[in-house]
Amino acid sequence: MNWFLQLLTEQSIPQTVIIYGVVIAIGIWLGKLKVAGISLGVTWILFLGLIISYLGINLNPETEHFLKEFGLILFVYSIGLQVGPGFFSSLKKNAAVTNGLAAGVVALGVLITILFFVFTSSPITSLTGVMSGAVTNTPGLGAAQDAAKDLQISKDESSFIALAYAVVYPFGVFAIILSLVALKKIFRVDLEKERELHRKLDVIKSNRPVSIHLLVRNPQIEGKPLRTIFDLLKEPIVVSRMLHNGEVITPTPQTLVHKDDVLLVVAHKEQMEVLKMIIGEETSINLKEVPQNELISRIIVVTQSSVTHKRLGDLAALHQHDFTLTRLSRAGVEMVPHGDIILQLGDHIKVVGTKEGVEQVAKVLGNEMKRLDVPDIAPIFIGIVVGVLLGSIPFFVFNMPVPVKIGLAGGPLIIALLLSRYGNKIYLNQFTTYSANLMLRELGIALFLASVGLSSGHNLHQAFEGSNAWMWIGMGLTITFVPLLTIGMIAHYVFRKTYFEVCGLLAGASTDPPALAFANQMAKNEVANVTYATVYPLTMILRIIAAQLLILFLS
Repeated sequence: MNWFLQLLTEQSIPQTVIIYGVVIAIGIWLGKLKVAGISLGVTWILFLGLIISYLGINLNPETEHFLKEFGLILFVYSIGLQVGPGFFSSLKKNAAVTNGLAAGVVALGVLITILFFVFTSSPITSLTGVMSGAVTNTPGLGAAQDAAKDLQISKDESSFIALAYAVVYPFGVFAIILSLVALKKIFRVDLEKERELHRKLDVIKSNRPVSIHLLVRNPQIEGKPLRTIFDLLKEPIVVSRMLHNGEVITPTPQTLVHKDDVLLVVAHKEQMEVLKMIIGEETSINLKEVPQNELISRIIVVTQSSVTHKRLGDLAALHQHDFTLTRLSRAGVEMVPHGDIILQLGDHIKVVGTKEGVEQVAKVLGNEMKRLDVPDIAPIFIGIVVGVLLGSIPFFVFNMPVPVKIGLAGGPLIIALLLSRYGNKIYLNQFTTYSANLMLRELGIALFLASVGLSSGHNLHQAFEGSNAWMWIGMGLTITFVPLLTIGMIAHYVFRKTYFEVCGLLAGASTDPPALAFANQMAKNEVANVTYATVYPLTMILRIIAAQLLILFLS
């Protein structure tokens, strides 16, 4: 048995693999346990790592450090790829208030942390760990440790970042959910009435493309091509079917319009009244149900790499008479297809036309799902390289002892966001399937949390000496409750956000999936998910930057 004991206690590659494997596997199994329907998830990996380290098992520090940093890079980069498609749309005017409120949550948390630093004797290292744990933000923990390394803070002092995070984290998870429960009481929310309100709002606010059958009555467009109608509108529309002289066809922009023709128009809801004025009244005739209608409808997925960097209007093979592209879905967002859209791998396009026409579109766009099952990882690693380079660029700030860096948490995240949106334009396709992205993300966070725990546990006893741990917990609860309750009430009473919107906003501002799951359980709709996704990317960036700046400016 000596060989086995040596294998576990002497620093080596096999020892590192075994210890990491045991910590991650058991941590994931424990993460499936729920208390009152709430789970701490992969954070159990951190707790187990702390215990193993506390028991005296030490790993090679260089290997440990590499796995920690590499895990963090994989984690934040996969997050960037996941949220990137919706990130820039979340910065539009209609989401500015929501993102501003989320930024307010971050700002209040940072302000409270600074006040604790000023009025207590606690070092900023442990306070930053407390802040990150209070809002369950693991990338913030990584950014703080990265900044501490740049400032050459001692390993023992730096380890308190992770210790404070680990102590506060479980309380942060429950405190965020308790904040949502408290706001429900404060707002006197009737969940069923709230759900009914959103069912009505969904009808009013929906900006998804909708279809309508219009009977041509306007004499001004008699005998004129469809292009005339297109030119009168600011936003793109699609005429997917046309009934002329008893025959259903897929029209082109050059097709002439005549009185009593029926047009099946796909457009955004706000354009419907204008369309009725230009074309004519809505009719009960359904072109999809007209007898002898030989047109079919299919969803075609873009899998052909040769078209992914091109404008839809530049694909000559799609300028045909026997089919029409009616909708395009990307990252869960539906839009009306038009010539200026640059296709991306994984786009879902709805096609209406003859069997031959639909097959032609499938041939051009690919529609070979197996191609999506094998991600091209070369562009991903190129993106990681660029992200690390960006994170390593020193920015000199007045009166700072060391240059400021975005770091290994911020650089890859920013590059992933940019490439997920603009990568096609420079032939760097960043598309990954959900399962592939999830694998990268889970592997990254598992390696990072295991490394943090295994490198910090030797000081675990110091956290519970005296009143350190209880003081951290008290501070953490303050950092959790005060910003969430304050911004929650402002969002509801000042900006008229509904309770479910507030839940999604606060869960996203805390980057806390358990809180989102709790909100979804109450809402039984997608309201919280939408708001969460709107604020999550910006909040993640702000929390990473905030953790770094606290260490850099106050250490």
